[in-house]
Amino acid sequence: MKLSTKGRYAVMAMADIAAHRDEQPISLADIAERQEISQEYLEQLFAKLRRAGLVESVRGPGGGYCLAVDADELWIADVVSAVDEPMQVTRCQDGDAVNGCVGGGKCVTHELWAALGRQIYGFLAAVTLGDVVAKRNLALAASVRRAKSHPVSTTPTG
Repeated sequence: MKLSTKGRYAVMAMADIAAHRDEQPISLADIAERQEISQEYLEQLFAKLRRAGLVESVRGPGGGYCLAVDADELWIADVVSAVDEPMQVTRCQDGDAVNGCVGGGKCVTHELWAALGRQIYGFLAAVTLGDVVAKRNLALAASVRRAKSHPVSTTPTG
């Protein structure tokens, strides 16, 4: 799976805002300069992020963008999804072989790639923007969150 610039740049820009939240609001020009991303490209991404309710815009002198959601409650998967970044690793048109990837059906490795796609999404859905900005151990943070959301029962069965 190759994550395009839309998803990567959206996460970079959102992390920039979170890291500089004391200077709110943050202008796209400042983000563009610090992250070396075209301001025009950021404008397209931020229109989508705003529509998704992830950022708020402030107009006028000193205007810019701020997070609409606390960084510790903002999942990376939501940022990537907000900019219409597909998270599929199969070559199927719809990602689930309804339209098929080989002769109208699933290819021999379809389940492998579909499982990988689910793992990637699960990881991004378990890491917050706050984790990224705080440089927490992302794999550990994701594992702990998954474990907390799906505790293993210690009650014997049988």
